[in-house]
Amino acid sequence: MKSILLITAMTVLGFAAAAQTNSKKSETIVLVHGAWADASAWHGVTPLLQAKGYDVIEVNLPGHGKDETSFATITLQSYVDAVKKAIGSKKNVILVGHSMAGLVISQTAESIPGQIKELIYLSAFLPRNGESLLSLAKQDPDSHIGKYLQIDEKNGTAVIAKEGIAEVFALDAPKEVQNYLTENTKPEPLAPLATPVSLTAANFGKVKKVYIYTTQDNAVSFNAQKAMVKNTPVSKELTLTSSHTSFIASAGKLAEDILNSIK
Repeated sequence: MKSILLITAMTVLGFAAAAQTNSKKSETIVLVHGAWADASAWHGVTPLLQAKGYDVIEVNLPGHGKDETSFATITLQSYVDAVKKAIGSKKNVILVGHSMAGLVISQTAESIPGQIKELIYLSAFLPRNGESLLSLAKQDPDSHIGKYLQIDEKNGTAVIAKEGIAEVFALDAPKEVQNYLTENTKPEPLAPLATPVSLTAANFGKVKKVYIYTTQDNAVSFNAQKAMVKNTPVSKELTLTSSHTSFIASAGKLAEDILNSIK
């Protein structure tokens, strides 16, 4: 997702950022994109959070967007390392993960629990110890991904067929955005999707968790989202009437929910 996605979405949806505040918040919000996306996914949400005085960091994971890291070298730990590098020595971090990034933020919290104030799962995979994205996805019969997923084990990639991208990810997005996604979505490194997380009650278990549901989601179904929260209870639950890419059609409401999650 590049700048055209943001420009189109903002134009069609009449996006307008709130007036800037002068007060600087002590927390830092770190946003981590999901599979088949990049950091630009957050461009419609970031200004709204910054307008409330938050320092906001958009993480671009290896092998995504303009990053040309070889897929052969990318692991789940590569993603975690990228998030940890973005966080640096910061404390009071609000770590937001979309979709696949639910596993990334979970493993990051396991590694540096003292720096993480809160984990926010946005239509994200919320794993238990030993679970991977693929193992969780197999428990989601309502997802439409299976109809369009193409796995290339030889080259270590996973891709969604073009004809399924709008249906799976962005049914409520403007047509221009759907077309852009269809033509520009890239393959995803396969190895991180198959890697189980290693989580403990002592670290990951003690970090506050919030879940934001997306009820019209064809990628990670609403039923699957609820099942994961049942298995790993969270302190707060919020709901968006949105497709999987809520940061496109529901950027304003999503920003509100993230802010409400921090309160």
